Amino acid sequence: MTPTPMTRPCAPPARQRGAALLTAMIIVTVVATLASGMVWQQWRALQVEAAERAQTQSEWVLQGALDWTRMILREDAREGGADHLGEPWAAPLAEARLSTFLAADRSMAEDAPDAFLSGRIVDAQSRYNLRNLVQQGKVSRSELQTLERLCGFLGLNGDVAPRLAEALRRATPGSATEAPSDAGTTTTTLPLMPASVEDLGWLGLDAATVRRLKPYVVLLPRETPVNLNTAPKEVIAAVLPGIDLATAERLVQSRLRDPLKSPADAKTVLGERALTDARRVSVNSNYFIVYGALRLDQVTVAQRSLLERSGRDVRTLSTQRLRDPAELESSLQQ
Repeated sequence: MTPTPMTRPCAPPARQRGAALLTAMIIVTVVATLASGMVWQQWRALQVEAAERAQTQSEWVLQGALDWTRMILREDAREGGADHLGEPWAAPLAEARLSTFLAADRSMAEDAPDAFLSGRIVDAQSRYNLRNLVQQGKVSRSELQTLERLCGFLGLNGDVAPRLAEALRRATPGSATEAPSDAGTTTTTLPLMPASVEDLGWLGLDAATVRRLKPYVVLLPRETPVNLNTAPKEVIAAVLPGIDLATAERLVQSRLRDPLKSPADAKTVLGERALTDARRVSVNSNYFIVYGALRLDQVTVAQRSLLERSGRDVRTLSTQRLRDPAELESSLQQ
């Protein structure tokens, strides 16, 4: 019996080798994708942590800057006299490297992080206080006329002032209007009082009108007079009956050389027709708006605070983050 010759195993077909290679490539691709995803998530977490840390640091620095601002206003109150734009508090702080304020040693300043601080103090009473419109639950006729003149100088429609005054009256506590409901009963409607000028849209004003009014009006906790030493010509002409913009501009130029020491001094420039009611105009201020911004690495934090000064006591009434840092830039350019 002849032995059967041994046969060689058959080589795998080419298609099987191709399938194995494709499977290996798919596995490598999946592993690479998972690895890159993990690396990206770790990088993202580090970026978020760094941004949160920079934001927290910025908020602490801005709080320190706000305390410094309060000290400046207290020192101004100690010296007394009228409040005007020639005083130290009115000088804006252009963007400057923070380390130049904190480090006396130049080598320490060079090693400090790139943090830049900017800000400005604005006299809130340089603007017309919309809170003056409603007195004892009713719209004041004289204050309404003031707002109408201001809207006229700003080129706004004639119905803006009465609509805004009526809306504020209805939003003022104790001035709610009663309206019949569908069931025949009487309900009290109380619109929400805006917290700031940006919120005037709640009362039915369009965005363009709010932007136009914003540099000239303010909402303060109580009625306040306008400071003739800091107000723009539009507000001066609005609050003083019989004064046009050209005459108000004369006062603006005159106070640069010689700030008013009392409201009665305005008659020297404006003439006897200037009705300087002490309840409506002044040369002193109790409310100030503080703008501040800190740029740290790629993070910029900007905020606005309202301060009240009573004697030498300066307290913060509110602080809010600026949604648009360009608001700070526009305040620095004023």
